[in-house]
Amino acid sequence: MSEKSLKERIYIVIFEADTPAGKLFDVLLFGAILISVTLTMLQSVQPIRTEYGGLISGLNAGFTALFTVEYALRLWCARGTLRYARSFFGVVDLLAVLPFYLSRIFPATGFLDVVKVLRMLRIFRVLKMAQYVGEEDLLLKSLINSRRKIGIFLVAVMSIVVIVGSLMYVIEGEAHGFTSIPRSVYWAIVTITTVGYGDISPQTPIGQALAAFLMILAYSIIAVPTGIITAELGMETARRRVHRTCAGCGLNQHDEEALFCKRCGSRL
Repeated sequence: MSEKSLKERIYIVIFEADTPAGKLFDVLLFGAILISVTLTMLQSVQPIRTEYGGLISGLNAGFTALFTVEYALRLWCARGTLRYARSFFGVVDLLAVLPFYLSRIFPATGFLDVVKVLRMLRIFRVLKMAQYVGEEDLLLKSLINSRRKIGIFLVAVMSIVVIVGSLMYVIEGEAHGFTSIPRSVYWAIVTITTVGYGDISPQTPIGQALAAFLMILAYSIIAVPTGIITAELGMETARRRVHRTCAGCGLNQHDEEALFCKRCGSRL
């Protein structure tokens, strides 16, 4: 078998999910990733690490060796090695093996090995859902278009929490846990996000009234970014529509991939 033929066969197995061999490879890879991530998570549990640390480390080393070989094969047989290496999955595949080798030099980075969980995104290929991953572009574009409005919103929120936090520091004081303005601002952020840790809370009637006002205000504030992004999603979806006029009924808005009119069925 020539090198070119071997490379083509490996490419079909590794990169093509439509073939039986490709499907089997992706399913086995998904299982290996799942087991490896589980082992890494278990290793962070002190009793399990004490009892089975050596075994888990050995198994993780074995899985990392397999992933390293797989990554090398992808680089070797990819149609455009540099393009694959720079792609999203190329970077994820590299990050799946890099923490293990870095941990030999910097032991504290060992638990970054769990980043290989991102490789589970490959299951979309097995489930024939890859076309839906492209919808992330729509969401990303909407977020980018919303950045200025979101930025102004965040500045407004930060102004509110600084003002309310400063007022709470003056009202409650150190005796009730508001020992500084930064700590009071921390309380305001926890309150306005409705997290409510409860580690510090106002004790005076005026402080409680201010807290109640901030809580009510929080409900209206939380809805703002959702509305901004939703509006941008609607506008971006509208922008992606192709304005073509149907000869049959005159409708002039159709999806980019549409071949027939959605009102009368005439071919566009």
